[in-house]
Amino acid sequence: MPPSPEDVARLVNALFTVASGLDRARRNIPDAAALAVLQIIGTVDRDEPGRGVRPSELAQVLGVHRSAITHHLHTLTGAGHVSLATDPNDRRSSIVSLTASGRAETTRLAAQGMARFASFVADWTPAEVNDLARLLEKFERSKTSAAQKSHTQKSRTERENNP
Repeated sequence: MPPSPEDVARLVNALFTVASGLDRARRNIPDAAALAVLQIIGTVDRDEPGRGVRPSELAQVLGVHRSAITHHLHTLTGAGHVSLATDPNDRRSSIVSLTASGRAETTRLAAQGMARFASFVADWTPAEVNDLARLLEKFERSKTSAAQKSHTQKSRTERENNP
């Protein structure tokens, strides 16, 4: 039996309340956009050490225009967290890499974030934390599947209407 409209409404309300709270908290972080750039570079550095990131890649991941990244890179370079080098494959572009200071900062930020989330669930049991994580992961898979089905149906309808 599928969930009732009331069940779905409760889920939607809870998700929007949590998302809104996270968004407000993120906006209260000084220079949050520059920190988001730093975290993306840190993820690439962790997953593919030495690769570096083009500013255009950062803009694409963050969903902003490349010019918006320039300011954040100047801030991070000034703080000593990233270095810029000319891309050897395209001398018009740069490669952004973490410095030792940037690695330390991403580690510090990750620990700070984990401590903050740990405080949210401090009075939960490990089973409750794992249940929520499992259900959120299931929700994400269901959301992705529904979006794919919708896209497939839309494409099929367009083909049928425009032979």
